[in-house]
Amino acid sequence: MSTTTVPTPATATGQPAVDAPRRGVRRRGERGPLATALSHGALIIASLIAFFPVAWLLFLSLGPDKDDYLHPSHIWHTMTLANYSFVLQHTSFFSWMKSTLIVVAGTTVIGVLIAATTGYAVSRMRFPGYKKFMWLLLLTQMFPIAVLIVPMYQIMSDLGLIDTYLGLILINSTTIVPYCAWLLKGYFDTIPFEIDEAGRVDGLTPFGTFVRLILPLAKPGLAVAAFYAFLTAFGEVAFASTFMLSDDKYTFAVGLQTFVSEHDAQRNLMAAAAVLIAIPVSVFFYLVQKNLVTGLTSGGTKG
Repeated sequence: MSTTTVPTPATATGQPAVDAPRRGVRRRGERGPLATALSHGALIIASLIAFFPVAWLLFLSLGPDKDDYLHPSHIWHTMTLANYSFVLQHTSFFSWMKSTLIVVAGTTVIGVLIAATTGYAVSRMRFPGYKKFMWLLLLTQMFPIAVLIVPMYQIMSDLGLIDTYLGLILINSTTIVPYCAWLLKGYFDTIPFEIDEAGRVDGLTPFGTFVRLILPLAKPGLAVAAFYAFLTAFGEVAFASTFMLSDDKYTFAVGLQTFVSEHDAQRNLMAAAAVLIAIPVSVFFYLVQKNLVTGLTSGGTKG
């Protein structure tokens, strides 16, 4: 059987011609200019909508009068930092900050530590009822705060923890542990079990394996859990206003209520205090932002 060879056309330089890529042919999945412009426009609009409340709060905080929100155009000609000066000098702002940092730090450390050990135990150990245990944690989240406050207050009163930082830290931890345990359990599932086996071969105890091998690999998941715990404890109002009775132990969320009375609301001072309160959250977010996206996406691959 004979074969026929088709000669390859040569160019003017004597080299074989190469088919030029066809212009105007769009690859599969590639968006056109109109679709790109629409998506960018939608993202810009969404960003403006998300940023508007922050900008509006900052703008109102510069108004000298408590009723400037009714006529915001007057603020442009009367902008002042007097509201910030008043909040810092004539309120218990720094006492609120101290109380908030103590409660938030304690809640984040204790809550994430308990959630991490719980999630790791359920992810690696097959003890009787381990699946039902995780569902039981979620069951505790179905009760409204109004139902939980009375029995919690009785328990804290019997333990002598009313109006103490430890009592509020423990109460806040009960609200963040169930969610964080589920979150970290899903993240621990993505870490190969061979790492645990390698730790045992090297002579590590299960706790040593958890601390020295697993936790360093779970930093993104821990960052997400810590951020959730931080925000939850930072903005919690119901428990803080119920279990903290002394004015000097109020957190930021409760301290803001001091600007509101039955007949008068100092909205300009509230806005200035809210801007100042947002600074610690922004700083914490900046510190953990590198691990947030990784932790949010990785934990959903198994579960």
